[in-house]
Amino acid sequence: MKSYHLIFKQKLPILKRETWDFFSSPMNLARITPKEMLFTVTSDINHLGEMYPGMIITYKISPLMGIKLNWITEITHIKEEEYFIDEQRFGPYKFWHHQHHFKEIEGGTEMTDILTYGLSMGLIGRLANSIFVADKLQQIFNFRKQKVIELFGAYPEI
Repeated sequence: MKSYHLIFKQKLPILKRETWDFFSSPMNLARITPKEMLFTVTSDINHLGEMYPGMIITYKISPLMGIKLNWITEITHIKEEEYFIDEQRFGPYKFWHHQHHFKEIEGGTEMTDILTYGLSMGLIGRLANSIFVADKLQQIFNFRKQKVIELFGAYPEI
């Protein structure tokens, strides 16, 4: 299996605690995901509460042509206000490891996403990645960047 590695950075004009509180809540994922993906958290929202290692979160997602898929992730590691890691347990990828890092900077927070993923089906998976998967992931993170600016404002260049 070939793995792919993407890094996305964004500076937010809000405190690290506020950034952490927003991004560590699974219920905010739908707010920063493109509507056409029909992203829905299917875990019992009354029992999600505060994130913890071992937490399982279930979703429905439609990444391609309206085809609905189940996606299950586990929060594997957390260091409060510093980082958390989610890994796919079931879903569209053969492998999914997503690190979310938060660093206090002058005037706000720098957020870094480090995504490592793999696709099944050998050559077909590699072709799918080069034809649409990598572009789709870039579009999702670009959308998220714009939504975060709408929600929290743009970070002033100092």
